[in-house]
Amino acid sequence: MLGLGLDGYHPDGHHDAAVAFSVQVAPDEQYIAQHQHRKGQLILALHGAITCEVENARWMVPPQFAVWIPGGMPHSNRATPQAQLCFLFIEPGAALMPDHCCSLKISPLVRELILALAQRPGNARQTPQTQRLTQVLFDELPQQAEQQLQLPVSAHPKIRLMVETMEAEPAQWQTLSQWASRFAMSERNLARLVVKETGLNFRRWRHQLQLILALQMLVRGLAVQQVALALGYDSTTAFITMFRKGLGQTPGRYLASLTTSQ
Repeated sequence: MLGLGLDGYHPDGHHDAAVAFSVQVAPDEQYIAQHQHRKGQLILALHGAITCEVENARWMVPPQFAVWIPGGMPHSNRATPQAQLCFLFIEPGAALMPDHCCSLKISPLVRELILALAQRPGNARQTPQTQRLTQVLFDELPQQAEQQLQLPVSAHPKIRLMVETMEAEPAQWQTLSQWASRFAMSERNLARLVVKETGLNFRRWRHQLQLILALQMLVRGLAVQQVALALGYDSTTAFITMFRKGLGQTPGRYLASLTTSQ
């Protein structure tokens, strides 16, 4: 089952070098359980956001970004209500794409190439015009910049609960001591568990989640001050410092780069 508006289409039944579909997510198709494809899959968020989970990592992709999932990699998808997404399936070896799951910042040219391909009817996939469009897309795709929008996770129930709770109430769950008390554990033992399961210490892991949530909020139109408050920061300056350390730019400059690329 492919889901997210593409029921009945099986990408591995087609051998076109690239096949694209643009969909709006129906309310009953927001979550698609774990599955995999022989083809590589790029999921581009046009409006709304998509969360893709693979083994030991969760990828949260806001608008104008995409998540790349290599062929054969089991994954599950969750989209925000009424999200508009574009799925691009790529035949193995057809493009020089990463061999690992990653998030990509999509340029205006690549976005338009994918959308143009999605608008081509099935009987036009083998025409010279479509093949030339596809080749330009394959030339440009490997140039898209990778973004650190992944959150290391695991199947451990405590890690799962921490992620889900901090996503829903980021301002309420700030400290390791809070969680240690919740789990009736010592802070030292919980700290060791987080490192063992995620590869990051608690502070870095929480900051990575905050960074992803912040970007989603900012793209939705919230002001920097609102985002800082929603994430539990005492000052906007402290939030901006965290954001700049994570993405190399202040929130304002990062948003401006997204605006100019649309």
